[in-house]
Amino acid sequence: MKTVVRAFFKTLRVILGPFMLLGELVTRPKAMLRPAASQAEVDQQCASIVLYQYKTCPFCIKVRQEMRRLALNVQKLDAQQPGANRDDLVRGGGKAKVPCLKITDPAGKTQWLYESGEIIKYLRSRFAAA
Repeated sequence: MKTVVRAFFKTLRVILGPFMLLGELVTRPKAMLRPAASQAEVDQQCASIVLYQYKTCPFCIKVRQEMRRLALNVQKLDAQQPGANRDDLVRGGGKAKVPCLKITDPAGKTQWLYESGEIIKYLRSRFAAA
């Protein structure tokens, strides 16, 4: 039974995935404009942030849309397939759940932030006024 359920959801992802990505492309928000110096500072701060995601996860799409709106150049890693990215996510964050934002402060301390709403709240509080 478990195999049948997995096969059903995999088929559903294969069918709906392209439509979700098209919807993301069509509804892409305009990026906020900052002075060049401010944008360079934001880009520098974004170097310490990584988003672990699945391409067709609706919650990941929601976070990526907000990143576009805030003009954030954050590294995005696909953690859907088994491999190094997924292993890093599980080892560091404790679970293979996306979206997950890995935030490393200047001292080298790492925070793993799950839940799209919490990630968006964090990004807005840190970068919306920058």
